[in-house]
Order: sequence, then structure tokens, then C-alpha cells
Amino acid sequence: MTWQEQRLPGDHPPVSSGRIGVLLVNLGTPDAPDPVAVKRYLRQFLSDRRVIEIPPIAWQPILRGVILNTRPQKSAKAYAKIWTERGSPLADITAQQAEAIADAFGERVMVDYAMRYGSPAICERVEALMAKGCDRILIAPMYPQYCAATTATVFDEVARVMAAMRWQPALRFLPPYHDDPLYLDALASDLTRQVEALDFAPEVMLLSFHGMPQRTLERGDPYHCHCQKTSRLLRERLEGHEVFAGVRFETTFQSRFGPAQWLEPATDDTLIGEGAKGTKRLVVAAPGFAADCVETLEELAIEGRDEFLEAGGEQFAVLDCLNASADGVRLVEGLVRRELSGWI
Repeated sequence: MTWQEQRLPGDHPPVSSGRIGVLLVNLGTPDAPDPVAVKRYLRQFLSDRRVIEIPPIAWQPILRGVILNTRPQKSAKAYAKIWTERGSPLADITAQQAEAIADAFGERVMVDYAMRYGSPAICERVEALMAKGCDRILIAPMYPQYCAATTATVFDEVARVMAAMRWQPALRFLPPYHDDPLYLDALASDLTRQVEALDFAPEVMLLSFHGMPQRTLERGDPYHCHCQKTSRLLRERLEGHEVFAGVRFETTFQSRFGPAQWLEPATDDTLIGEGAKGTKRLVVAAPGFAADCVETLEELAIEGRDEFLEAGGEQFAVLDCLNASADGVRLVEGLVRRELSGWI
């Protein structure tokens, strides 16, 4: 008889403990590519005060009266273009990443995934891990570059979930890894492999990151600096490969939303400008995204292609994110294993 069994009352509910949980977290996705599901997703996403830093008394009438009555239809069409039999690519790929690294840690470590907005929700997956006996949990936001609108809001939601728990697990958070050699080496290896497989030699390579309002930089958010450092360190690695000889690298920011000034140069403007000035062969990589999603599969690979070709370009490719590739899985496993030091 164990120590716990000797001291539990006879009617005490079963208690499971002693396991370690790992929760990979990405931004989120609607449950279906239709206006109703997209509206529900956008309401949650755009109501987060980390995402929209406008006082709710001013923002909510705009959100509920205008944006949620117009944007879901447009966004649903974009999601419909990339939806698969397995559902949302972002959720599917994140699930694959979790499944791929689970076997590396044995039965004591439970690996799962969640979306910050939409399903599966962080609260559901944290509760599920605890129900399986995980009293130590590593939260792993899949954002290489730190931003309050992404990384910090994961912390906010986990804190909200913890506040409602009587028995709380011990927590660790994966830090941003924008300049981590594991990340940069994985990117360099995977992007080199993909460019070598193209049927053309690119003149220009855009490194496109998700955009943020300019005021995030002015208020001290390190996101812009993290993106620029990733670009510089990645470029140094790629320039050593023959396939990138003579390639010009540019760093850009995509997905502008609303009238505010956003980080520049903008990816769409750059694609049009490159085509107009005579660039014929161009590739785009999105190193800030751990998994392909609507921003890479539709905004870059479909809209971006049209913009470049219509402006005069001839050959265009958007490279896959790390996803659940061999390099991507090694990266996630390496980051997680390091952060679990002392627990395993």
C-alpha cells in the first residue's frame, strides 16, 4: 500500500499525479470555413485587448457593428481555399507536431496542443492534461519572435485558467527562440532543401513575417527587433549555400489590418514593386510561422502569386513552413527537451 493510499479517506475520488505535460499552443482557427464559424472566431480574437489596443468603449461598437458584419464573409472565402479533408491546416499541422514528438519522451510525458482562439481551447487541454496526472506542465507558444499580441496573450489565458483551479500544476513557459541555433539551423536546412527542389533559380527571397502596428515597436515591444535578428542570422546561414549564391534577401511584413500604420516594408507592396522593376524569379519564406495557415497558404501563395505575376514577375514560389517536417520536428523536440531539463 502506498503512502497516498494509506492516508486517503475511503470515499476519496481517484487521484492521478506524477506525469509531465507539454502543451504546444498556436494562434487559432475557426472551426469551419463558413461565415458563422469565422465570425465566432474573429469575435474572440479581435476582442483580446493584447491584439487590439484600443479602449473597448471605442473598439467594441466598431467590431460588432461593422467588422463582424463584413469581414467574416471575406475571411470565410479565404479559409475555404485552403481547407482540407482534415480540417484547418493550422490545427492539423500543430496536432501532427505534437504527435510526432510524443514518442520521444515516453509515457511519463503527455504531449498535446491547443489554439489560443478557437478549438481546442487552452482551458480544455490544460484540464485534460491534469486529469491524466500531469502536475507539471510546459506551455510552448509556437511563436519564434516574442510579441505581446501573440506570446503574452497565451500567458494571459493560462493565468486565467489557473485562477479558477484549486489544484494548480507547476508551470514553465517556452521562451521566444528567434535567435536560437536550433531554430536557425532547422530553417536553413529546410529552406535549402526546398529551394534546391525548385525548377528555377530565384533572384530574390522575401522573408515575410506577420505584421504588427507600428505603435507596438514604439511602445517597446521587441517583435520587430526579433524579426530583423532572425532575418540577419538566417541570411548569414543561407548565403553559405551554393543555391543561394547571388540571391538578394528582403525582410517584409504581411497581413495589414485597419487604418493604422503597420511595420514596413509591406509584403504585398514589395511583391508588386519587385515585379514592376524587373524581378522575374522570386521565392517567399515565412520564418515567423511554425505551421502553414491562411496567412501563408492563401495570402502569400495565392494572393501574393497573383500580385507578383500581374506586376511582371514570371516564376514564383512560397516555401513551406517547418510544419511537421523532419527539421521541424527535431526543432520542437529539441526546444521542449531543453525546457524540461530537471523534470525529466
